[in-house]
Amino acid sequence: MASHRRAKQPGRARVTVLTSAAAAAVALSAQAANAAPSEKPSKNEVKSRVDKLYEEAEQATEKFNGAKEKQEKLQKQISALQDSVARGQKELNELRDGIGSMATAQYRSGGLDPSLQLFLSSDPDSYLDKASALDQLSSQQVETLKKIQAKQRELAQERAEATGKLRDLAATRTELGRKKKEVQAKLAEAQKLLNSLTAAEKAALAAEQDRASRSSSERVDLGNDTSATGRAAAAFAAARTKLGTPYVYGATGPSSFDCSGLTSWAYAQAGVSIPRTSESQSAIGTRIYSTSDLQVGDLVFFFNDLHHVGLYAGNGQILHAPRTGTVVRYESMSTIGGPFMFGVRV
Repeated sequence: MASHRRAKQPGRARVTVLTSAAAAAVALSAQAANAAPSEKPSKNEVKSRVDKLYEEAEQATEKFNGAKEKQEKLQKQISALQDSVARGQKELNELRDGIGSMATAQYRSGGLDPSLQLFLSSDPDSYLDKASALDQLSSQQVETLKKIQAKQRELAQERAEATGKLRDLAATRTELGRKKKEVQAKLAEAQKLLNSLTAAEKAALAAEQDRASRSSSERVDLGNDTSATGRAAAAFAAARTKLGTPYVYGATGPSSFDCSGLTSWAYAQAGVSIPRTSESQSAIGTRIYSTSDLQVGDLVFFFNDLHHVGLYAGNGQILHAPRTGTVVRYESMSTIGGPFMFGVRV
């Protein structure tokens, strides 16, 4: 007779787990069905995000400019040190040749002075420490040995300084590369956001930007402004010739500029050399904290970290290179996006 076994019933714990899992699945399905699809950011939201990214890119640009300026200075200093070391080594060799000639002459005339034997077989530093031997040397020989000793110390110091600057240069190059990547990443992210816009939205943004540039220029009438004098007037006049020139990070002209690139270029045209970065430019000249005391051509600085600079244009306006995607233009100080910190009269 066949045996009929009864199917084993699932345990209570297993039933509970399965029931919970099923309930969770149903709940997730319901949430997914009821969830609103992710909304595409509006044109204004994209613009706000892009503006923020451009501001961050400009901050990184000024750090990039600072690292680049430091690199150029270090390269010049290292080159000068290396030239000095080469000249010093030549002088040292000539001094050694001279003392060697003295030794040769003495040998030929009847024997080598014991003191010169000691010098030629050991370091001059240790030799000169042996004061008892000095009375065996002529005054000319003593003077030559002292020059050799001094030249050796000088060369050792210059070589150590050059080695330190080479280490600084390597670190600066690393920093330069890091800041360049940071700027490029910010700009790429901004471009990705702009690419998400429709053609109509892109056109609308471009039109807004064009109107901003035109209206800023139209609001500034400097025909009768006589507050700019001397170098400031010449610098401002040079900057005005670059209205409409595109902003490019790290650029110092004449076909493109970043903010501090424009101001340093403008003053260079007036025969005045000022530092490359906005932060460094803020440390020169006389600071002016009241906008009512500003004169045309004064440098004006914005944001707490001073990462933006322009030239005061009068009537509460500045002439500057704003950011990526814009051109050199006039703009109200109230629309820069960051607080006015102070001006500097060069």
